[in-house]
Amino acid sequence: MPAYPRAELEAMVERWLAANQRSETEGDWIKHLGAMYAEDAEYRWNMGPNREFIARGRKEIEEWALGAHMEGFEKWRYPYDKIIIDEQQGEVIGIWRQVAPVRRADGGEYEVAGVGGSWFRYGGNGLWAWQQDFFDLGNVKAMFMELAADGQLEPSVKQRLKKLAWGQKLPGVYPLHADPGLGQKLKAVGAMLRIVLLGK
Repeated sequence: MPAYPRAELEAMVERWLAANQRSETEGDWIKHLGAMYAEDAEYRWNMGPNREFIARGRKEIEEWALGAHMEGFEKWRYPYDKIIIDEQQGEVIGIWRQVAPVRRADGGEYEVAGVGGSWFRYGGNGLWAWQQDFFDLGNVKAMFMELAADGQLEPSVKQRLKKLAWGQKLPGVYPLHADPGLGQKLKAVGAMLRIVLLGK
């Protein structure tokens, strides 16, 4: 991984943060973020113990990561709280939060618990070459359950969840390994029961 002048990486980060704010304001992630990736960039994040989202190339990043996977999240905010720049390796880590566009009855924000962030690799020429997002999927699901219980889910999010519940697949989601068979699942359940009931 090549080194880059720190000033160049700082300028990239400033452009990125400004583009994120415009995306949140307008609800258009493709328009403001898509052109900030190299043509052969890769963008990925984990979706559970055996699922990984991977977009290869700017076209897939725009259509999948910033398009299909952001359906229903156009109005959410992802404010960055911390940026770490490593100019020697040409990498950046940004720590952000996930904030829903609605308020609680007491006026507080619905915010996903835990830490979220993005790990970027800079590719020169003002473009990201690689990005890996990380967040607590369990906390995201818990937030959706709370929003649903409080009647605060937006119609677009409800439609998205309905499609997923009926088996519609989101693009770019790949298995990390073969799913365990029924025998292996039963063995795992039995092992956990032994631990809970017998302590061994």
